[in-house]
Formats: sequence, structure tokens, C-alpha cells
Amino acid sequence: MTDHPSTFNGDTLRSGEQAWDDRASIVTADAGAATLMRGSFAEMIRHIASMPEAERGNYVIRKAGDRVYTAAEAMALASSPGFPAQGGD
Repeated sequence: MTDHPSTFNGDTLRSGEQAWDDRASIVTADAGAATLMRGSFAEMIRHIASMPEAERGNYVIRKAGDRVYTAAEAMALASSPGFPAQGGD
């Protein structure tokens, strides 16, 4: 979650609110960290959720200006009530 002004709207987010539109990438979970794809945080969560369960653990989401999210964290966020609907990010 980001609590700093963005250059898009110039406003801060309430602490604890997810910034679904932040830039993010899916990278391999190993030390090599090869990038699989880039997009919004919500898009990357959807992509992880669409992977076969056995493959998810091979990847993490690196969110710009924030931190790295494991596949388990991504799945928890995908099922949270505030997660944006497809096309709503």
C-alpha cells in the first residue's frame, strides 16, 4: 500500500487501502528474478490467480514503490471484498 502522493492525482491514500492501479510485475521467486509480465497490481493478482495452483509458488508480485507479494498473499487479496472487478482496475 502506498501512502505517498502520486503524480496522477496528487492525493494520498488512506493507510491500509490497496493501490490497485500501482505498477507491478510478476517475477520468478528464485534469486534470478526474471520478469514474466508487467501491468497494474490488480492485473498481476488476476494473472497469479489464473495460474495452476502448483505453479503459483514459483512467482511473486513486485509492486512498484511498495514490496514483494507472495502467491499466497496474492490469492488472499484476489478474494478480498475490495478487489476490483475485471476491467475495473
